Amino acid sequence: MLTYQDVVTTKLDTLTTAAGQWDAMAKAFKDVEDLYKNKVQPVATDGGWHGLTAASASAQFKATRAQLQGAQTEAKAIASLLRDAHTQFVTLRKVVTDTVAKAVEDDMSVDSHGKATYDFSKIAQYRNDPDYQDYVAKRRRAEATWTRRIKEAVQAVDDADQGAKLALRKAAGVKTGLEKALPGTAHGFNSTAVGDIEVYEAREAKSYADTVLDGGKLSATERANWERLNRDNADDPKYSQTLLNSLGPEDTLKLENRLLDLAYVDDKAGKKDYLGLQQGLADTLAGATRVPVFKDDQGKTIPYGAKGYQEKFADWKKTGQADFYNNWREGMQKAGVKQYDLDVVGDKISVGIAQGQQARGYQSLVTLMQQGDGYSPQFLADITDDMIEAERKDKDIWDLHGSFEGKEDGWFANDPVDGALSVMSKDPEAATGYLDPAADGDKDRLTYLLRDRGDVWDTTNTTNWRGNLQTIGSDTFDEDVRAGLGLALEAATTGQEAKSPGTELGRHSEAQARIMHDTINLLDYGDAQGKGDDDEGRVGKAVETLSKEDHASLRGPLARAMASYSPDTVDILAGDGPGGRTGKEGALAEGDGSQIQNSRSSVLRMMRGVSEDSENYFLIREGQQMYMSEQLSSENFDSLEGIKNRAAKQGEVYGAVNAVGGDLDLGARDAALSEAGDKRVYGYHLVGGMITGLPVVGDMAQRTVDGVANEWLKAVTAEEGLLARERISSSNDAAEQQLDEYFKDWGTLNHQSKDDIGATQREARQSYMGGRELAYDALRERK
Repeated sequence: MLTYQDVVTTKLDTLTTAAGQWDAMAKAFKDVEDLYKNKVQPVATDGGWHGLTAASASAQFKATRAQLQGAQTEAKAIASLLRDAHTQFVTLRKVVTDTVAKAVEDDMSVDSHGKATYDFSKIAQYRNDPDYQDYVAKRRRAEATWTRRIKEAVQAVDDADQGAKLALRKAAGVKTGLEKALPGTAHGFNSTAVGDIEVYEAREAKSYADTVLDGGKLSATERANWERLNRDNADDPKYSQTLLNSLGPEDTLKLENRLLDLAYVDDKAGKKDYLGLQQGLADTLAGATRVPVFKDDQGKTIPYGAKGYQEKFADWKKTGQADFYNNWREGMQKAGVKQYDLDVVGDKISVGIAQGQQARGYQSLVTLMQQGDGYSPQFLADITDDMIEAERKDKDIWDLHGSFEGKEDGWFANDPVDGALSVMSKDPEAATGYLDPAADGDKDRLTYLLRDRGDVWDTTNTTNWRGNLQTIGSDTFDEDVRAGLGLALEAATTGQEAKSPGTELGRHSEAQARIMHDTINLLDYGDAQGKGDDDEGRVGKAVETLSKEDHASLRGPLARAMASYSPDTVDILAGDGPGGRTGKEGALAEGDGSQIQNSRSSVLRMMRGVSEDSENYFLIREGQQMYMSEQLSSENFDSLEGIKNRAAKQGEVYGAVNAVGGDLDLGARDAALSEAGDKRVYGYHLVGGMITGLPVVGDMAQRTVDGVANEWLKAVTAEEGLLARERISSSNDAAEQQLDEYFKDWGTLNHQSKDDIGATQREARQSYMGGRELAYDALRERK
């Protein structure tokens, strides 16, 4: 393997010099061929020589000339390979040197082995500082990070070097020891040599794939070589398309299944290697199917789902550049619905009618795709649409006996549509463009997935035994049902990869707000337009729907999304939203300042529905409180009336949100947070450390929230059971105390007078009761 020193000191211009010499050699062979053609070959064909010897000589002359032509082909190919290698090495070495330069900028020194080191003598004088050890630990982590990045950059150069070596040997026709021993093997010039490193690497990878497909096993060295080929070339379309073209969709699926069989059943000792090869195959698929970036007339990138994208894509599909994409998708539409052997599926049930069941091609494809990343949004959309088209024709197409869930075998995409949505959740642009009702033509994907997919979600077949008689039972669902949909919704509505840390609060894009608005309406009223006219008879069912176990996987992602929409939901709960209290059919479209316009009742039921898992309630509630504290801390009030209006708004929202909490059994979560007291972790209250996805606010707002955390918990606890006991008119002393403390802390931090603080406290307390009563009405009457 190349060392760091090798990479940074090797003179790369010798490669281009050698390439020029090989070009000259090709020309010299051409001159020899021309002379041979004009002076030697005619001896056997000009009529002066007859008989068997003349015929034999003519054949030999022809073969010699072919060798001279082959020599030219080989020399030109080697020249091209050397230039290809030079280009790769120059590019990859720059990555190494740039990484080193950035490490140096971060106060690191890099030795001749590529190891990054920080000079701790620079901070020795601060040894007694309370934060000294934390800083030392941070610098140690930085050392390890920079060393790892440099090592990875050097590894990339070595990968390219191995690829160049392979290609040069193949182009030169160098035989292995075994090949030399084969009878009839003779060395000659390579008339089929090609000047592309990636073509040779794809052929090498195909030879390994063929071994696996034929039922063989690869040695540890062969597995490492194949993994190197994938690692070095997955993003290169020449390599990835050459490899997948040579396999075709069906053999690609069979290869995926065989790798899984080897990893989980036949060769468990090599599991890590086989799963590494699976990831490499997934990345190869991503590289082969990558759609180019399209730009508008001003040179700006057109995101997937935006206006004009589909027109550009349609034009591209008509070009030769799209041949692989078009042919691969067409082939997968056929292969994806076929059934194939896969041990983990066939062996799931050992006795009975399900014994030896097979996996659908699309199930294997999405299982593969889940191991990679970097897929084009268009490819993800097309594959998902093709699978939906297949299940519209046969709602039981994905059904299998046995559960495929959890750590044991949840990796298998028995519901490939949901699996594809999970892959999509890693790319917010893809998720938003796919689920946006305004961007999918007449497909209505969001409505289909949230409402109309129905029994297709139940992918688990069941059977009943009566003695020795086995009968077919009803379909059921896995514990991770809708998990991919939930994550895709989170990414699509927030513009962030699912499960990302919280970001600064703000509004959203038109597409994001549109998806969120319609999602709330579909889950609550079963219609993207919401309640509609009274005669349509729609009632709010978000609580009922989201409390079902087959919707459990939606609750966390939607809670994180709702936390991101805290500015919108606070305005709606206070009656200040652009859609008023009753809402409007669609979202407010104002560029990156767009907002949802659902009814207040729908928002409350949505909050209650996702809060079936109580940690989600704390996330939403904390997010809204942070937003309101940010407003209170950052706004310049010109008059007491302005402060009172803000206090009334917050009091009403607190009342509504606490009422939602009162309908929950907060139990252990409440106890855990209460026990946290006012401890702080990195400047934030422990309540923030216990909840993922919290929005980011300024320090003043955070301090205001921190100061009343425990009081708020007591206030919510005091609401518990009031709705069930029909005691909604009961006062909540704890809530009033919490509001008093909250505005006292705010007033103290912002230097407000005691009279002004008292006025805000009274205004907030009065509005609290109205907010909670409205919430109870929404949860009780579902209107």
